[in-house]
Amino acid sequence: MTLRPSVAIFDYGIGNLRSAQKALEFAGAEVTLTNDKSILKESDGVVLPGVGAFGRCAEALIDSDLFALAAAMAKEAASGCKPFLGICIGMQLLYNGSDESRGTKGLGVIDEQVRAIKGEVKIPQMQWNKLNCDFTHPMFNGIEEDPWVYFVHSYSAPITQESIASCDYGEDLNAAIAVNNLWATQFHPEKSGKTGITVLKNFLSILNSDYT
Repeated sequence: MTLRPSVAIFDYGIGNLRSAQKALEFAGAEVTLTNDKSILKESDGVVLPGVGAFGRCAEALIDSDLFALAAAMAKEAASGCKPFLGICIGMQLLYNGSDESRGTKGLGVIDEQVRAIKGEVKIPQMQWNKLNCDFTHPMFNGIEEDPWVYFVHSYSAPITQESIASCDYGEDLNAAIAVNNLWATQFHPEKSGKTGITVLKNFLSILNSDYT
């Protein structure tokens, strides 16, 4: 019998943790919500969800004494080590900071700033929206063309070389990034039906591969 890969979700007292846990379990993982550093380090992969405000999430990570570990693990994943998945604010936290919470530092994995969504659109974007994907990336293996996923956000990271998906919401918004084993989505895969579960399954598929 094939063993289910182990996934540890950063439990820092904020975020849609149970929904993420259930979706990852449905995708095929053995999932633990934890603030235990040893469990996070020993798991096959880790997930950093986040909802609400950038500053509150960053402060909660600090208060839980998990900020430095999350930064280290995200940077290691970007170098090809243990896979790391950020979701929503968990993606935004990978950047230096956000205009939503000026003066609050992010994890600093990507040297950019998160900005407010511009244009004559309703804020926040709280809806299903169509992804424009780089289908050559493993995140989107097995996903049909013109996939729809669920967003809830008022701020967005800029589109850079790390971006592998975008959506149109008054302007092109960064919807997903990847750097080696560091993956992150602005959308909520745990709320995005079949497409979201496929994204999670694709993440699990890299957990037991040989890291570079």
